[in-house]
Amino acid sequence: MKVALVHDCLRTYGDAERVLAVIHQIYPQAPVFTAFIDRHRLGDDWQHFADWHICTSWAQRLPAIARYYWGYRGLCPYFWEALDLSGFDLVLSSSGGYLSHSVLTRADALHLCYCHTPSRSLWEPATYAPRLSRSSNWIDTNLRQYDFYAMQRVDQLFTNSETVARRIQKYYRRTATVVVPPVKVAATGKAGERYYLYAGELAPQQQVDLVVQACRELEQPLVIVGLGNAQAPDYQAYQSYLRQLGGTVQFIDNPSKAEMAQIYANTRALIFPRTDADFGFTPVEAMGYGVPVIASAQSGIREVVLNYRTGLLFAEATVAGLCQTLTQFEGLRFFSHACIQRAEEFAEATFIDRFKWLVAQAIDANQQGKETTST
Repeated sequence: MKVALVHDCLRTYGDAERVLAVIHQIYPQAPVFTAFIDRHRLGDDWQHFADWHICTSWAQRLPAIARYYWGYRGLCPYFWEALDLSGFDLVLSSSGGYLSHSVLTRADALHLCYCHTPSRSLWEPATYAPRLSRSSNWIDTNLRQYDFYAMQRVDQLFTNSETVARRIQKYYRRTATVVVPPVKVAATGKAGERYYLYAGELAPQQQVDLVVQACRELEQPLVIVGLGNAQAPDYQAYQSYLRQLGGTVQFIDNPSKAEMAQIYANTRALIFPRTDADFGFTPVEAMGYGVPVIASAQSGIREVVLNYRTGLLFAEATVAGLCQTLTQFEGLRFFSHACIQRAEEFAEATFIDRFKWLVAQAIDANQQGKETTST
């Protein structure tokens, strides 16, 4: 079969891009279609895609698309529908906020979508896009209608968690099969005693300030590992803001794999504060090193962390709530082998086996449907 991969856009090397990378590992010869590439923002992370066959849409030629990509969102249907996928028998879309599932395929082609999440700013605008103008509201109203009907063209959906599966059912009236994302698991190590750790993107939506303030109040040492392009203005601005909050905080930008292993070896627990996260690679990676995780019970991480076995879940996303959980954590004992055992359930090999099996099932069902129709 001729296979094509489709992905929203290549701006960062985040969780969605990690999933895409493993799917590309399964289908290394498949071209990747995407709306646009932001090489500057990717920085050194471009190396993950450098040897791929990537085709961008005409959005790549729009003025300042990398900076104002969200302002062009009303053109998304035209980006995707202009792509010519008529030569492909199997299309695998990796879709999120930029609606890449909207591509058009042949009537007899099979389109499978790994939906990371329905666009939060479209479907939950009061929370994720509260300051939009009236014209923007009009655009998003039309985009929601388009998004709904575009998703009906997809033959089968996969997603990363039950949390997102419920969202897909609510907004699209579709059932999605959960295929937990692929994580590289070290499967060795144990927690240390020196400090608490936050590792991930440095951006306001990650709520890292909550961690800094809680550790400052309890006088606990904290290490913040920033992942991403450290030269990007928004990265530097948020890091500067976190420094101003005070406390015993050490900042490390983009450590190597060996350095990250050493950081985990001295970590009491990873703190993953984001309340609206659907899935997190970093919590699983931490557990793979035998490190327990403290995360929000409001997020999809509650499906990853086993409360009181591989970490703790805090109910209130406040400094007081996190402080209470950290104090409780200090009086408990967590076993590294339990953390590692849990992390191995999310290993890359597990994802690859399950994803390939589900795709094979979908291909068989599609072929049987064609035979039934022809007779």
